[in-house]
Amino acid sequence: MAIRDLIPWSRQENRVPAQVSAAGEASDPLLSLHREVNRLFDDVFRGFGVPSLASAERGILSPSLELAETDKEIRVTAELPGLDEKDVEVIVEEGVLTLRGEKKSEVEDKDRGYSERSYGRFERRIGLPRGIEQDKANATFKNGVLTVTVPKSASAAENVRRIPVNSK
Repeated sequence: MAIRDLIPWSRQENRVPAQVSAAGEASDPLLSLHREVNRLFDDVFRGFGVPSLASAERGILSPSLELAETDKEIRVTAELPGLDEKDVEVIVEEGVLTLRGEKKSEVEDKDRGYSERSYGRFERRIGLPRGIEQDKANATFKNGVLTVTVPKSASAAENVRRIPVNSK
């Protein structure tokens, strides 16, 4: 068994299926134990607002991105709920768009003797094609959605070659 099989979010990818018993459970006892332990931890931490182990890579640590390209510009939209524009950094350098940010949260209730802190960072890098005007890049942030627009130069459209698709 590879160490990759022990990571919950990747054990379903590129794996040879184990033999399945009549009850629908994998016949490998270690995989069954691993699955049950993950389920136990997910159930315990669910009440504390902690994401499950299976979805830990989603959320603020890996924000959802949408890429759109037209003849005139490239637009990147990132969903960053709970962040402000001061928490986000946008850099265009050498054909790479970098989005960075961090979220810090602290809640304290002195009457009940309760305090909670959370912290998360992310960084996403997106390769941009040649022929962009990085000096004219623009970023807006509204309601937890970051939109970065990078215009294309006039020469970018000239370098495009359409390839016809033939049927056999």
